[in-house]
Amino acid sequence: MTDIATEETNRLIASNKVEGTTVYNRGGEKLGSIYNFMVDKRSGKAEYAVLQFGGLFGLGSDYYPLPWDMLTYETEHGGYVVDLDKTLLEKAPRYAADAEPEFDRTYGQSVYGHYGMNYPF
Repeated sequence: MTDIATEETNRLIASNKVEGTTVYNRGGEKLGSIYNFMVDKRSGKAEYAVLQFGGLFGLGSDYYPLPWDMLTYETEHGGYVVDLDKTLLEKAPRYAADAEPEFDRTYGQSVYGHYGMNYPF
């Protein structure tokens, strides 16, 4: 059995506890869950949370990279909250499970640009 204290503190959380966490919009509507997150190898900074959205029971879902800084963890929801609605999300850059993109600068600019943010990397 894993010791919870080694997986979560007031400020830090282990990656295996982030994956699967529900993501809601500000209206409390469930958008999906965190599939994984992408971390810059050199800086160690999380760049994207990849949201699994759509499909049924995970089948036919697409994966939507969200700029990490868009997410806020809210204890009352027991998950992450983002300030966007499904309409904007449905038009966002995404990929299928068998077609992961090249997470390069051009792709990053398109993801961040979709959400009105400057790509900082």
